[in-house]
Amino acid sequence: MFVGLADYWQSYQMIIALGLFLLTYALMLLVPKYNAYIALATAAIFALTRMSSIEKVLTLDWIPNWNVLMMILGTMGVVALFIESKMPALLADIIIDKTKTVQWATVALALFAGFISAFVDNVATVLMMAPVAVTIAKKQKVSPVNMIIAISVSSNLQGAATLVGDTTSILLGAEAGMDFNDFFFFLGKPSLFWVNQLAAITTALVLVFLFRKDKHPIRIEEKTQVTDYVPSILMVATVVLLIIASFLTLPDIKVGAQAVAFRDAIPLNGLICVGLFLIGFIRKLAKGEKVKHIIEELDFFTLLLLVGLFVIIGGIEEVGVIQKVSEILQKVSRGNVFVMFTIFTWASVMLSAVIDNIPYVMTMLPVVTALAADPGMPQGSKYVLYFGLIVGATLGGNITPVGASANIASIGILRKDGHTVTAKTFMRISVPFTIVAVITGYLLVWWLFRPSVISPEALAALAA
Repeated sequence: MFVGLADYWQSYQMIIALGLFLLTYALMLLVPKYNAYIALATAAIFALTRMSSIEKVLTLDWIPNWNVLMMILGTMGVVALFIESKMPALLADIIIDKTKTVQWATVALALFAGFISAFVDNVATVLMMAPVAVTIAKKQKVSPVNMIIAISVSSNLQGAATLVGDTTSILLGAEAGMDFNDFFFFLGKPSLFWVNQLAAITTALVLVFLFRKDKHPIRIEEKTQVTDYVPSILMVATVVLLIIASFLTLPDIKVGAQAVAFRDAIPLNGLICVGLFLIGFIRKLAKGEKVKHIIEELDFFTLLLLVGLFVIIGGIEEVGVIQKVSEILQKVSRGNVFVMFTIFTWASVMLSAVIDNIPYVMTMLPVVTALAADPGMPQGSKYVLYFGLIVGATLGGNITPVGASANIASIGILRKDGHTVTAKTFMRISVPFTIVAVITGYLLVWWLFRPSVISPEALAALAA
């Protein structure tokens, strides 16, 4: 009798949790301006009804989440200082100075924006590169629309190239236990960074074709002057220290009577990112420079959204929704990893075209983990599913003008400059770009990480 009541109560909790989750998603789609507050309100309901263990926030169980939040905060700060130094604009000028026509300047700017976006937030990349594109267009008396759209979609493409490239990458790193170096080489194979580089090459060919008529000659008359090189040093230091941290073998830490792995007890990557930002921030204060605009560049709205989502996703996982979804996917795919991989990749493309990919990825990563934990799944299959999910979710937002924050920012910049961009105009570039990028990533990820080509020795080394 009591077992039956327990099952009934668990089913009841699952229905309520899923209903609240879907309602939250719907409200976030309808009123995106209040996403963070909606997520926090739902998180409070989950905590008050005990569907989510709020105690986790204050314990070691939440260290991976704090690591994610600190990495994002610190990276935002270093990026704000980096942009203010005008170093990215100078690098763009140098590249453009080597090109001869608007067509090749557009392709060069797009490729450079993609490279920068591998280490800098996508929106920040667009904000730092767009003024350069607008200036070039005005000097050459051509429209900046194509150039800025190309910059936007290219920056979204490279967001998953490194651990710090995008919020979704940081979330993947936390869920899959991947460090900075793993995005370059993982399980003895070229990893997501190289997948993105090949996609960048194939999409560059798409841009060359799309802009084949833009033959106007181009040149830069005056290069941007950089007077402060410290932010550039901090930017490089962020990357270098994260690489070093990924190689460190650290001792266990005693928490009470329990020995806990250092990385599970201390948010090391987060401390690196926040620490470097504080160095730059305190330096500005010591020099008597204004810092208000730097603080304004920190996206606390996104951080609050993530806090709320961490609690919500933790709740639906605790009551069994994640497990149930993974069981459904297992039945639909009949345990075929390739079918699962295809579903995760292309469903992510379609969904991310219309919804924010951060809550989507945060929801689906635990589903992949639960799915791959099934005893009938091949060993190591979770990695190809993780990567398929990230490839689809990162690139799917490129399809529509509202599918990614970088796209919205680029449209806003063009609107301020007096250019109205229709969905048709945007998608004339974004759709072929995205299709080619996703196909490239889809084929390469499966070829590299399908379970049959992952050696047990590599998995054993990873576990060790």
